[in-house]
Amino acid sequence: MFVHPGFDPIAVSLGPLAVRWYGLMYIVGFALVWWFGRLRIKANPNGLWKQQDLDDVMFYGILGVILGGRIGYVLFYKLGDYINVPWKIFYVWEGGMSFHGGMLGVIVALAWFARSRKQHWLDVTDFMAPLVPLGLAAGRIGNFINAELWGRPTDVAWAMIFPLVDKQPRHPSQLYQFALEGLLLFVILWFYSAKPRQRGKVSAMFLIGYGAFRFIVEYAREPDSFLGLLAMGWSMGQWLSLPMIVVGVGMLAWACHEIGRAHV
Repeated sequence: MFVHPGFDPIAVSLGPLAVRWYGLMYIVGFALVWWFGRLRIKANPNGLWKQQDLDDVMFYGILGVILGGRIGYVLFYKLGDYINVPWKIFYVWEGGMSFHGGMLGVIVALAWFARSRKQHWLDVTDFMAPLVPLGLAAGRIGNFINAELWGRPTDVAWAMIFPLVDKQPRHPSQLYQFALEGLLLFVILWFYSAKPRQRGKVSAMFLIGYGAFRFIVEYAREPDSFLGLLAMGWSMGQWLSLPMIVVGVGMLAWACHEIGRAHV
């Protein structure tokens, strides 16, 4: 059994300016996406993507993550609260971001980018999909440092006590998500995309992989106190992940069908 170290959420203080670990992890995540994106471009110098394209799509993607993540949190998790105090939607320093909202924001941003470059939208998402888990991994480390989004009570040998929550041993679910939807999903998609794939297949694998890993980990993660478990005993995270899996399977079937048509 372990005890959470109780990190100070503020990484660096410079007078009135405080840099928080969670915000720093966002920067680390974006930097990793940019760095490994450069590696993908260098590995295929004759491809469609150039360094300037990556720089531009990162700008669009960052806007999509921040705006979509915040709007998604408001709509999916605390709509009733924010209806009463709508100005607090802009209080981003108080926390409150949704991955599923951020994903929708990125989808819109990438669609806008693809249209501006006259590229097929799925070509853009196929390039970016293997990079996204790096940002997710960094974000989950930020959750762990903040001792937030902790797991359900358990008696497993690696259980962790979060003193700011209670004295119960709990699943360190932030680390499960870091390992599965972060590192493992990155490795799977990185090697899967190393070979030419039918348009949409890499994006489909991301949707299936993230949706499945998130759905599984939610069984170990404590449901949001203001929502609890919903229909069928599933959490909001599971209900939001299920459509990702369904859409991913549909996209994969469509891509395979297109291959079959091409060989007819």
